[in-house]
Amino acid sequence: MKLKEDINPLLLQVFRSVVWVYSAITFLPWYFFSGAGTNLERARRIKARSVSGRPAGPYRAINSQEKLVAWMHAGVDTLDKMFEHAARSFPQRDCLGTREVLSEEDEVQPNGKVFKKVILGDYNWLSYEETYQAAKCFGSGLAALGQRPQCNIAIFCETRAEWIVASQACFMYNFPLVTLYATLGPMAIAHGLNETEVTHIITSKDLLQNRLRAILCDVPRLRYVIVVDSKLTNWLDMPRGITVYNMDTVKELGSKPENLAVDRRQPQSSDIAVIMYTSGSTGIPKGVMISHGNIIAGITGMAERIPNLNETDTYIGYLPLAHVLELSAELVCISHGCRIGYSSPQTLADQSTKIKKGSKGDTSMLKPTLMAAVPEIMDRIYKNVMTKVEEMSKFQKTLFVLAYNYKMEQISKGYSTPLCDSLVFKRVRTLLGGNTRLLLSGGAPLSAATQRFMNICMCCPVGQGYGLTETCGAGTISEVWDYSTGRVGAPLVCSEIRLKNWEEGGYFSTDKPNPRGEILIGGPNVTMGYYKNKSKNGEDFFVDENGQRWFCTGDIGEFDPDGCLKIIDRKKDLVKLQAGEYVSLGKVEAALKNCPLIDNICAYANSDQSYVISFVVPNHKQLMVLAGQLQVRGTWEEICNNSQVEKEVLRIITEAAMSAKLERFEIPKKIRLSAEPWTPETGLVTDAFKLKRKELKTHYQDDIERMYGGK
Repeated sequence: MKLKEDINPLLLQVFRSVVWVYSAITFLPWYFFSGAGTNLERARRIKARSVSGRPAGPYRAINSQEKLVAWMHAGVDTLDKMFEHAARSFPQRDCLGTREVLSEEDEVQPNGKVFKKVILGDYNWLSYEETYQAAKCFGSGLAALGQRPQCNIAIFCETRAEWIVASQACFMYNFPLVTLYATLGPMAIAHGLNETEVTHIITSKDLLQNRLRAILCDVPRLRYVIVVDSKLTNWLDMPRGITVYNMDTVKELGSKPENLAVDRRQPQSSDIAVIMYTSGSTGIPKGVMISHGNIIAGITGMAERIPNLNETDTYIGYLPLAHVLELSAELVCISHGCRIGYSSPQTLADQSTKIKKGSKGDTSMLKPTLMAAVPEIMDRIYKNVMTKVEEMSKFQKTLFVLAYNYKMEQISKGYSTPLCDSLVFKRVRTLLGGNTRLLLSGGAPLSAATQRFMNICMCCPVGQGYGLTETCGAGTISEVWDYSTGRVGAPLVCSEIRLKNWEEGGYFSTDKPNPRGEILIGGPNVTMGYYKNKSKNGEDFFVDENGQRWFCTGDIGEFDPDGCLKIIDRKKDLVKLQAGEYVSLGKVEAALKNCPLIDNICAYANSDQSYVISFVVPNHKQLMVLAGQLQVRGTWEEICNNSQVEKEVLRIITEAAMSAKLERFEIPKKIRLSAEPWTPETGLVTDAFKLKRKELKTHYQDDIERMYGGK
């Protein structure tokens, strides 16, 4: 993972000698004052062990060997109590922040396309007390509009402060909250609303106009639409029987003394808090029933892995709140009095697509200390920075490479590099505001190269986590002192993990040197199952002899001797080729994703064929350079469809696969270059940027037949 040092060997030796002298002089004072020894001890200690003594487990964190932890504060076992506790503890602290839009304009691009650009002002903040009162009034208003306790209510909205206000209102008044991704297709949205029989939905003006309006007639039980935007709009062409309200109007209705005086029915720990519809990598989305107790346990486990989490921290929220990773991360922050500033992928950084050149992105204004990110976003940052490094002068590039390799060496020993951080990596660190002390990665596997890059250039640890909607997002998170890569850490204090033998794949808990098998997660964070889906519940969930719920993940894991987990395979990603070899499609994709030519890749194999094929979204800049070298000209689509370009890309991918030590039968033999990127809007990836294999197969069916010789 070291960068190539293109420098005169004599100069390189001089540089290393200078570094050695500097290190020798500064090591002892730095070692004692920085606490490096303690951090090294923490990194090397045993983090989890099997409580049964058997290699299959169950494995628990060292500090929860006797009993799993279910809550942070005694008696605070529901989300309304958690928020009430935070509002009492931090009444005047900033809670939710939204940037003011100063101006919006259309910018014509050289190719004739028009992009919307915004200039944003400062963040405006609601305090914890103000947020609590807003949620209370909104919940009271919903009750006045006929919403009843333990009757489902839906939210279909972008990530913003109003989402959290609305959700807290629902938690307070015991309205189970149905969450739907803003990028779900119309049939999936209608399915979720009809299955949960909602009469009220909370949404935004844009989503009502562009996504919801077309399917309102397909949701016969719907009566009320509450729009969160403050600007009033007349909705004259709504289907008969549907009334549209503005969020502020509902809050005003709820603040009337006669409505506030009505007793609210507080939830129990076992009551449903959220029915979360997963965007799903296969088939119709499933609604996962998550109780108040499940979420409280999950966020308790997550919070334990963030050292010194307190009210001085600032979190930036931009991932979909309908995803368990973002919702859990924000609830962790609220429970500790942190402030949450809202953003979006289009306004995150100064260079983001919607930010007008010369004005500031959200990270520059907010300067967050905590941030969650899916690997896709970190991969983009990694590739963008490395592309800029290639464009540097020889001196700058040499300095960056030497500093990068030196720091990699140091952090692998558990040491920090304050001089490199301030002289070389400070500018890269400002991409995320400059104050980030922890990045939480989840939603998909993070490659070792990207994780190490974020450690080095962002000057902060990356807590790689593993969990699912069915386990409330909780399972494992790596500790901040652990700078190893390719692992997802030890079980959280709220959960335990067993390994189940999978004979077909050849994974057994008795394997040497480390036990392997399908990951089963148990604990108070394991959810209540799928909504109205008994058959699937029987397949994926079970209760053991002690009354504890377990979820069968379908992922294959391996426990290292220190109790940390590696995800090494997935049952659904395993394909048996014609000659009997098993290919893990996820393994192939992970090995090739860091190839500079690849922005995204989906490996595919048919069991009646002898080789793997791949669909590839190429990196625009890298492919254009390659096309220039091959003297191929044309539009982007023409270049992607050019057989000469395709052949050369396949050669480069094959070299990358061999460097990554893939087996001969795992290396793609044919590829299809895709001119269109895969985004949640195209329906080819989920909101967490996981591949939707079924949709990708349908989309590229003609290419599959061509690559397998069908036509």
